[in-house]
Amino acid sequence: MSSLRGAFANNFLGNTSGWYKNTIIAFLILNPIIMYVAGPTVAGWALVLEFIFTLAMALKCYPLQPGGLLVAEAMIIGLSSPETLKHEVFQNFPVILLLMFMVAGIYFMQDLLLLLFTKMLIGVRSKVMLSLLFSIAAAFLSAFLDALTVTAVVISVGIGFYSVYHKVASGKKLQNPDHNHLHDDLVVEFHRSDLQQFRAFLRSLMMHAAVGTALGGVCTLVGEPQNLLIAEKLGWDFLEFFVRMAPITMPVLACGLLTVVLLEKTGWFGYGALLPDKVRVVLEEYDKIETGKRTSSDKAALVVQAIVAVVLVLGLAFHIAEVGLVGLLVIVLITAFNGIIEEHQIGKAFEEALPFTALLVVFFGIVAVIHDQHLFTPIITAVLAMDMDVQPTMFFIANGVLSMISDNVFVATVYINEVKAAYDAGSISREHFETLAIAINTGTNLPSVATPNGQAAFLFLLTSAVAPLLRLSYGRMVIMALPYTVVMSTVGVIAVNYTL
Repeated sequence: MSSLRGAFANNFLGNTSGWYKNTIIAFLILNPIIMYVAGPTVAGWALVLEFIFTLAMALKCYPLQPGGLLVAEAMIIGLSSPETLKHEVFQNFPVILLLMFMVAGIYFMQDLLLLLFTKMLIGVRSKVMLSLLFSIAAAFLSAFLDALTVTAVVISVGIGFYSVYHKVASGKKLQNPDHNHLHDDLVVEFHRSDLQQFRAFLRSLMMHAAVGTALGGVCTLVGEPQNLLIAEKLGWDFLEFFVRMAPITMPVLACGLLTVVLLEKTGWFGYGALLPDKVRVVLEEYDKIETGKRTSSDKAALVVQAIVAVVLVLGLAFHIAEVGLVGLLVIVLITAFNGIIEEHQIGKAFEEALPFTALLVVFFGIVAVIHDQHLFTPIITAVLAMDMDVQPTMFFIANGVLSMISDNVFVATVYINEVKAAYDAGSISREHFETLAIAINTGTNLPSVATPNGQAAFLFLLTSAVAPLLRLSYGRMVIMALPYTVVMSTVGVIAVNYTL
């Protein structure tokens, strides 16, 4: 029996730290006691803080498991109900469709996106220009695709190039199937300094691209999950959302790109490293080999992906259907015309987004508790009692601070629901509701680059296989994101204050 108890203890939350397991167990034990002794309001606030803790500790354990346990307990002890959770899920179903189908759809376009970034890295010798192009490309793609998927492509590029370098550096050979080629076998002698410089070079590109996903993701309806959630509350389509956000997002985008140039010119905060000449030789040879191996079928597949990319952009711009359904169309078109017809091939596309989709439903469980217990009502009431001119700025700051330590989707969901309730109750006008919605969207998207906790794309990069290869730790990521955090937050709050 004791061995069985030990096995249960070891299995609970897997290989996470013992103190973290004990903390979650303590939460689960204390919540019913708090509910009984202090009442549902205090218990509700305790649950919200506990959930934010699980988000902040996402590197210890993915928040789905501890957060899901907390939500399940909340339902059992009566802080909310499955019916309220169902209502929240159905109300935000377009966001779930987005994560389910759009991310999976873009998975089938990865070859085209990988080719784009590869040609960019090989073809551009100026580090400043290359960094700008990486950031602009990530921003543009994130405006029409999902930031998680764009980050996944950038990670694939980083891993691919590092693995080629490592293969040659360890004495192995790049085999060229075209035996008439000058470099059938390539061996280059590397030094430790080449490795360190190459790591710093790729690290800076990864961070420029990750920030680029935030710069572009805030601009459009599909860039981040909360954008669609906010747009649904106000009935905005793709073009209207872009136009409404532009007075804040365009100045931030311009200043963000200027920050790229400044960081690469000065070399501050870990930027400015150049691609070593020896590594460039290897990567150029690798690109020639890959191009030589590309068959007519591969080229046809790339053409199909490019055509479907145009269909995707037009479908979003003219809002022919819900965003998630456009993503489903992308899946159908690419798989049909590229001969991907087996279930297990298609299933791989859904692996990346479904864990976060499940976590989003857990978010809605916490939102259900907040709604049923009216936890944020006093805060929203206090802010709405302020002068109308300062309310947008206050919402931007409040959302920004919370999004630095918690997930920005969760923060945006809570705040837009409360503001929508105030609008439905007649407390604020439609015009003011729209103004606050813009402040909430920009407030959750821009300052959240401060830490990996705030943006799923940043957390995805930090927990990916490329992070340890490039020595990209949590602390280093925070330091490298700091100048962007300051610039994007400052320009954002000024724009909100003067344009809304």
